Amino acid sequence: MDLHHDHFQNHKRYNIPPAQLIIADIPYNIGANAYGSNPQWYKDGDNANGESELAGKQFFDTDKDFRISEFMHFASRMLKKEPKEKNDAGCMIVFCAFEQQMEVIEEGRKCGYKNYINLVFRKNFSPQVMKANMRVVGNTEYAIILYRDKLPKFRNKGRMVMNCLDWKRDSTTPKVHPTQKPIGVIGHLIETFTDPGDVVVDPCAGSGVTLLAAENLGRKSYGFEIKREFVNAFETQIRPQVRELLF
Repeated sequence: MDLHHDHFQNHKRYNIPPAQLIIADIPYNIGANAYGSNPQWYKDGDNANGESELAGKQFFDTDKDFRISEFMHFASRMLKKEPKEKNDAGCMIVFCAFEQQMEVIEEGRKCGYKNYINLVFRKNFSPQVMKANMRVVGNTEYAIILYRDKLPKFRNKGRMVMNCLDWKRDSTTPKVHPTQKPIGVIGHLIETFTDPGDVVVDPCAGSGVTLLAAENLGRKSYGFEIKREFVNAFETQIRPQVRELLF
């Protein structure tokens, strides 16, 4: 379980083995509106208290100009080559904003990922509490499975997986990143598309939860994160959480 404080463009210098699965939660390019549907926009989450220091702020300095084409060019090279055997091909899973889905698909095609499956994750809550006067509020997250020619390795004990999945909250893992994904959601994807001993890579690792989930499931994991504060949080709060978990 290695999280490198570096840009994913520099992956070759670390001699990381080819990945069976790449999972990435890319910046959503929402700029200063990052907390626009989040109660943290206001002090103590109450608009009666006025705006907090997070009002009008972006999550990261990449939130305005993250280049999906650049990401796909480098990240796709970390996936293992297409095998001759069936039911053993690798794939990429990219979490993205609703508006980014078609760009992710198109840039994936340019890098040889001609096929895709869209995923929708259903929450039993909505973070858009500031829009409580609306009749419709968002309670979904989106991701795209990208693969080349052969269908990806699939392990689910003979059962189908619907492309609309439940988003189960994570009450066990320390929250160290504003867009941290629940370990159970990530663990389920890793279990489905890899075997024990396979390599999982997260080019935009953030909190490192992907690495933690992979390690708990007996996979080898590697990640890249350019923000030192999150790498430090991973080392002090996430890495010590390695333990057997049930997803």
